[in-house]
Amino acid sequence: MNAAFADLSSILSEGTTVEQLGTDMKFTEGPVWIAKENRLVFSDIPRSLQLQWTQKEGIKEWRKVEASNGNLLDLKGHLLSCQHGGRNLVRTGPDGTVKVLTDNYEGKKFNSPNDLAIRSDGTIWFTDPSYGLRGRKAEAGGKWVYRLKSDGSVSVACKTFDMPNGIAFSPDQKRVYIADSGKIGKIHAYDVVEEGLLGEPVFILDVRCDGMCIDTEGRIYTTSGGGIHIFNSAGKKLGLIPTPEHPANVCFGGKDYDTLFITARKSLYSIKTKTKGQIVTPN
Repeated sequence: MNAAFADLSSILSEGTTVEQLGTDMKFTEGPVWIAKENRLVFSDIPRSLQLQWTQKEGIKEWRKVEASNGNLLDLKGHLLSCQHGGRNLVRTGPDGTVKVLTDNYEGKKFNSPNDLAIRSDGTIWFTDPSYGLRGRKAEAGGKWVYRLKSDGSVSVACKTFDMPNGIAFSPDQKRVYIADSGKIGKIHAYDVVEEGLLGEPVFILDVRCDGMCIDTEGRIYTTSGGGIHIFNSAGKKLGLIPTPEHPANVCFGGKDYDTLFITARKSLYSIKTKTKGQIVTPN
């Protein structure tokens, strides 16, 4: 087993390698597995495209979007997307209709919603750095983390980041992990509060992460220089899965949710695991 895999024997089988599923894209992001259709959807941000991958057909263009970044399914299995170009969070219904869920806080447009996570009560948490503004005027009061409730109301969860990016919840949803890919360059772990701003972090992971995901054991799979850096739920680093290109985001998928899909610059990769991804279900 590769030395980088040495502490990951409970996650990867001996001899397992990362497989390239496709390449020649611009900048891949936001992978999400759609189980009922056995397909992966992900973003190619510069081309304002959402692409899809299936075992049978490989990678194909799916549709034009407004520079979508992070993608996720809501509790009904509908696709949620953060859009840089639209400066919004949208939901795609079963008939393909796209609805804007939110595009402002207190009347001021978001910067460029980046990534998102959902709780079993339907609350969507999303990050809003300024990467996607590209010369457009900022209106928001800062680069914050927001919460969108099912009634459509939006509140601020955290204001202390430079460039908030990847976000994920622990399996019991009592902890939220938020990455900063700006000057701070670390992941902060917080105890979730139901109302008001998050307090001081419980612990900090020393990794400059873009996107991340969680397995059923609470392990954190982070994208950073060199590949997928994996930590346990207490913040101890377990090891690294090297990738040929710098990864941007990661998710679990496949029939048994035991395949790790990795978007990395111009390519899409996967690797089979011995663990399974965490799936959020309604209360």
